[in-house]
Amino acid sequence: MHDWNTHEVDNVVPAPLGCNLYDSDAALREAVLREGAAWADDALHGIGAEVGSAEQAERARLANACPPQLRAYDAQGRRVEQVEFHPAWHGLMRDIWSRGLHCSPWAQPREGAFVARAAAFLLQGQLEAGTLCPTTMTFAAVPLLREQPQLWDELQPHLCSTDYDPADVPLRDKRGMLVGMGLTEKQGGSDLRAISTVARAIDGARAHLLVGHKWFYSAPQSDAHLVLARTGDAAPSCFLVPRWGPDGRRNAVRLRRLKDKLGNRSNASAEVEFEDAWGLLVGVPGRGIATMLRMAHYTRMDNVLGSAALMRAGLVAALHHARQRRAFGRALDAQPLMQAVLGDLVLEVEAATALALRLAASFEHAAVDPLAAALQRIMTPAAKFWVCKRAVQALAECMEVLGGNGYVEESALPRLLREAPVNSIWEGSGNVVALDVLRAVRSEPAAAQALRDWLGAGGAVPEPALRALDALTAQAVHDDALARRLAQQFVLLAQAALLRAHAPQHVADAFCATRLQQPCGGVFGVGLSAQDGAALLARAWPVD
Repeated sequence: MHDWNTHEVDNVVPAPLGCNLYDSDAALREAVLREGAAWADDALHGIGAEVGSAEQAERARLANACPPQLRAYDAQGRRVEQVEFHPAWHGLMRDIWSRGLHCSPWAQPREGAFVARAAAFLLQGQLEAGTLCPTTMTFAAVPLLREQPQLWDELQPHLCSTDYDPADVPLRDKRGMLVGMGLTEKQGGSDLRAISTVARAIDGARAHLLVGHKWFYSAPQSDAHLVLARTGDAAPSCFLVPRWGPDGRRNAVRLRRLKDKLGNRSNASAEVEFEDAWGLLVGVPGRGIATMLRMAHYTRMDNVLGSAALMRAGLVAALHHARQRRAFGRALDAQPLMQAVLGDLVLEVEAATALALRLAASFEHAAVDPLAAALQRIMTPAAKFWVCKRAVQALAECMEVLGGNGYVEESALPRLLREAPVNSIWEGSGNVVALDVLRAVRSEPAAAQALRDWLGAGGAVPEPALRALDALTAQAVHDDALARRLAQQFVLLAQAALLRAHAPQHVADAFCATRLQQPCGGVFGVGLSAQDGAALLARAWPVD
């Protein structure tokens, strides 16, 4: 009689048992300390342990496997416009709110507050990305709403609360709140000047009734949305449209359907129509686009952080697999070509992390420091362009490290790869943000010069690269077609400067050799030697 043992196999990589995502990330820990948030080190250690646990990974899986559902009517046929989420989503959101990722730099201001929040956001993003959308929008709404004194007095207790409250009831009955956005329409997309939604003033100058639609209404379960609408023939204005009106009745915002998205599936995005929806004017009439662009500085910073987080999560998965999987007689991470690929990915992630944390620090000092202001104004959209695009390439490479196992849904890599493109699209697609970089260089030459002086200080960036940047800048101010190239070069030189100033020499040298001394943007693993790769891997993941 046969003894069937056809499924007793070895050389199968076990699922990660969980680890501390902060303690195991030298680049992140070092950036936190040097950018002024050493006081947050203990708290970040705790967050790193929690988001790296197997229990939290399962919660993230469930939130994406069981996406939100639209419940437009109740059993009696009344419109309720509700979005129902799996309990795993609410658990993730509760943790995020308890950590203050939606408000902490304003609710508890201190030196390094933006950096500490950025590090926690980067850790959270390695666990689950869909929940970052309502977090970012609420976070970015706070500085805008603070400028409306009467409105801020009413909203501050809710916006600065660390108590996540998903109840669908009027704000006066809630412990906390979420803020979403409603900008784009069918006919306009990124061209916000093309919106057709109109607002009619009632009861004075600030209260309005809105009629129109939004093609993307992010986080429709939010307690209020910032919306663009026209008043007559004027340019668009910004309005705060609450979920419940001042009369205690549900506002006339009709959820038509939820988007069936490639990724970001745990998070809801909706198409809506306004049927005389009540809204409150925010800011100066006719300056709505400028108002929302001020918010975009914050949301774009979070795009960079979110992309860095996705890349780090993909890198960790790839390293875990490569260290335990054997092929051709030895572990994958001992193979010279695999070392070159993984090492190149390590460089990408470390450079993105260093730049993201420096950008966060710039938000604290932009009002008083010209360099910080330049980093915020020019480097934030540039980093949003480059880092978010590199994330898509990097995650595809991480998936390939796992081979066929990385392509199936039991692996985390499909979800990570699906999440990556939205950071390039949301808050301005590649062309939009690259042109924003070019617009800043043209209109704010002092900021561009402050950035150039920083890059050239102390020999941090090789002189030939600086000369090439100067020549490119001179050309680009007269040629929009060079905007993408200029944004890319700004980021690469900034990353090189940061790594040469703060990273181990072998990291900085390898980055400059592969990013500045040869064309950048192709496949990973073509510019590193096996020796370079092995040294980089030892620093990147001291686990397993």
